[in-house]
Amino acid sequence: MLAILTAAISPAVAIMTFIYLSKRIELEPFPLIIRMFIIGVIMVFPIMFIQYAFEVENIFQHPLLKSFFLVGLMEEFFKWFFIVFVAYRHSDFDHHYDGIIYAVAVSLGFATIENVIYLFYNGIEIAMLRAIFPVSSHGLFGIIMGFYVGKAKFTTVKSKICMAFALFIPVALHTLYDYIITVNESAWMYWITPFMIILWIIGFRKIKIANQHHEKLLKS
Repeated sequence: MLAILTAAISPAVAIMTFIYLSKRIELEPFPLIIRMFIIGVIMVFPIMFIQYAFEVENIFQHPLLKSFFLVGLMEEFFKWFFIVFVAYRHSDFDHHYDGIIYAVAVSLGFATIENVIYLFYNGIEIAMLRAIFPVSSHGLFGIIMGFYVGKAKFTTVKSKICMAFALFIPVALHTLYDYIITVNESAWMYWITPFMIILWIIGFRKIKIANQHHEKLLKS
């Protein structure tokens, strides 16, 4: 059991540590990060119940509809909702990059419990694949979401558009990710690997831009 818990939690800890230490200006206080992570953990259970209920009733079971409504939209909407209504107005959220930290925290909280449940049912043998793909994908969706939430807070124009991007870009990417896995059961890794590489490139780019934004503000 300890081995499974360690394998399930370690990827999220590694990604969260990387995101936290990548902030160039000042390191963020822990309390709000922990709160967002816990919110992500708690979110898993009602979302899984809703997904199960829809599956039992055979609603949205076409692969594309399921990937969009029950995975992409449902999971990313609740992450976005709690970032906006818990973190966004908090005094600790005082830099563009902070949006990335809090969005990744809630995303990895969700991914961690999802990973624990999956490894308990399917065994530790697939832990590496879970770390490389599902856990890191949640983190990358969080980077993109948090980038636009942070941009919405610290820009004087187009803040509503940035908020919309913060929701709908991760929804679209998560939908595509899940759909690729669903419809390519035997060869999904060949399709998802280049997709993940592109996501990592985008993620690193967003991290760099968010850091540069406040470096420019400090110099001006």
